[in-house]
Amino acid sequence: MSNSVIKKIPSWFRQEIPNMKKVNAMKSLFRKDDLHTVCESARCPNMGRCWGQGVATFMILGDICTRACRFCAVKAGRPEDVDSQEPYSVARSVQTLKLRYVVITSVTRDDLADEGAGQFVQTIKAIKELRPKTKVEVLIPDFSYRKELLQSVVEAKPEVISHNVETIQRLSPDVRPQAEYQRSLAVLQHLKKIKKTGFVKTSFMVGMGETQEEVFALMQDIAETGCDMVTIGQYLKPTQQKRHVSVQRFIPLEEFALYKNFGKELGFKHVMSAPLVRSSYIAEEGYKEAMGV
Repeated sequence: MSNSVIKKIPSWFRQEIPNMKKVNAMKSLFRKDDLHTVCESARCPNMGRCWGQGVATFMILGDICTRACRFCAVKAGRPEDVDSQEPYSVARSVQTLKLRYVVITSVTRDDLADEGAGQFVQTIKAIKELRPKTKVEVLIPDFSYRKELLQSVVEAKPEVISHNVETIQRLSPDVRPQAEYQRSLAVLQHLKKIKKTGFVKTSFMVGMGETQEEVFALMQDIAETGCDMVTIGQYLKPTQQKRHVSVQRFIPLEEFALYKNFGKELGFKHVMSAPLVRSSYIAEEGYKEAMGV
């Protein structure tokens, strides 16, 4: 994988100036309750647009990850103790914002006995208690493919449960050194097996040096797990640190369209494929499409 840096960003990454009044109001709410968002921690390029619309993805279990994936801006190191009040703080924020749809993700917590599964369960339950009609999507780590942990989150009944494969098989060991390509596929397959209602979802990035044939192979592997939904977006290097993988190529719009069409042929209920797409980007629209609404 080349270390060269592509400096010129295509014109389709330009976005409108967001509603800063709404953005600042949301930021104040998160800081007040000491909450974290993956929007900020992962330096998502859609943060201004989503926050301007009153939409955010909550990140539970702190903001320090026990893994150091080479695509991710989230801090890695020794996490702080789990905040037992966090699920209720998230639920209150969801209630205050009157969200119809909410996405909950987390850092990876290999240091915990349950790897953070219990905090997901409590957060889902707290939201459902305060906002019974709010749809909940969770984006979970692999939980080391411990089936009892996956089962516990499924039993909390989120409408969508997601786990990201992130990249093609060849690049996975370098990009996600503490994760495993086949383990992620196994997680998706098991989730689909045990989740009787709702949907299973995954996401991956392109632009790190993969070929079209490798992307097609990845999508075929995902389809074979029974996964319902897939999102595909352009990788952007989050910092100039050497540990972060460099962008090898900006994928043209017609190639994203090619992947979307292939996904539809494979039978996915929802495929979103475009440069600025991220796993939780306008997630409610994906849920509605999968529902046939």
